[in-house]
Amino acid sequence: MSEKRVAILISGSGSNMVALLDSMTGDHPARPCLVLSNIASAGGLEKAAARGVPTAVVDHRPFAGDRPAFEAELMKPLLDAKPDIICFAGFMRILTAGFVDHWAGRALNIHPSLLPKYKGLHTHERALAAGDTVHGCTVHEVTADLDDGPILGQARVPVVAGDTPETLAARVLREEHRLYPAVLRRFAAGDRRRVMLN
Repeated sequence: MSEKRVAILISGSGSNMVALLDSMTGDHPARPCLVLSNIASAGGLEKAAARGVPTAVVDHRPFAGDRPAFEAELMKPLLDAKPDIICFAGFMRILTAGFVDHWAGRALNIHPSLLPKYKGLHTHERALAAGDTVHGCTVHEVTADLDDGPILGQARVPVVAGDTPETLAARVLREEHRLYPAVLRRFAAGDRRRVMLN
């Protein structure tokens, strides 16, 4: 079986991207083919280039108010790279159904909550405000509905006394770096069973 080609979309420092890139070695069933960002100054681009992975930038700002035009530009480097799988790793743009549907069944995202709880932003604040004793992160398939696709894996972390959104986020992020590579490895091998980490 030939190795799957993986494109990773980022908007920031790319810590989950690094975890994914560094996992795709040896007997891993996938290899990175592109790291793509909507922000030219995203720190993750340098980290990807340092690992020998091709990078590209499509700035969303010139397309203000015209999401389909932005997505048409975003699609060009993706189609050139011919990925089998797309991993969203802190890509901070909401995409239209047209874009998402093109990659249906081939696109993954990581979200910092135990979905279906706390879709969208400010997940750590919301978990603390609700008095949750357990929080975590989820990798799911991307669908047109925000943070709503089939769940492929979850990692749980305890909420401890004195937690702030920042301390909780740091603990969840460590689990994200374990969970996302584990899910990608399984997904790239054609296995959609859930990965559950505690």
